[in-house]
Amino acid sequence: MQITAKHIIYFIEEVAARIKDQRDELTLLDAAIGDADHGNNLDRGFSAVLTKLPGMTDHDIGAILKNVGSTLVSTVGGASGPLYGTAFLRAGATAVDRFELAPADVITALEAAMEGIQTRGKAQRGDKTMLDAMGPGIEALQQAHATGDDFVVALRKGVAATEAGMQATIPMLATKGRASYLGERSIGHQDPGATSIFLIAQALLVMAEYIQTTNS
Repeated sequence: MQITAKHIIYFIEEVAARIKDQRDELTLLDAAIGDADHGNNLDRGFSAVLTKLPGMTDHDIGAILKNVGSTLVSTVGGASGPLYGTAFLRAGATAVDRFELAPADVITALEAAMEGIQTRGKAQRGDKTMLDAMGPGIEALQQAHATGDDFVVALRKGVAATEAGMQATIPMLATKGRASYLGERSIGHQDPGATSIFLIAQALLVMAEYIQTTNS
């Protein structure tokens, strides 16, 4: 499977649509353990991204992803702007001057994105953050790809692991970010960042299924 710049734009549009659709749910989750702004902030950021995509259709994948990252940094408030912005910037750095990516390249970009989040947020898995969904998802994707699974099948396994990781944040004690101020009161609530990571993972799968369908 070859992923083109057009497909990456399709993916970003799908992310924006899912964030908008789940904006209130994300904000509700954040109201329990954060500042009650995660959904609204991300929706504002990806809405700004959408206004720039029409001018990016002839750009390489690295440039597109970096544009997404810089837009999120400049328009999204709270911690999610710098974290997601860094993720897209780091992913874009792996795809400079590339107009097509193979599945292995996508995995490399995801790995770079996660490393960027870890560095920027100074968090690790188990801290009740987006990494608790992202880490298991990428690991499952890596393993499935390494054993020869079709990319769509591998992504489905990755999305399932991401969802499980998201749900696993519910009983966790938050030790990073605003939620950590609540101490034991953070237990019993699903992390909003892990939830938005799950939405992005779903969008990536939709993109791959779209490519598979259009190429069959």
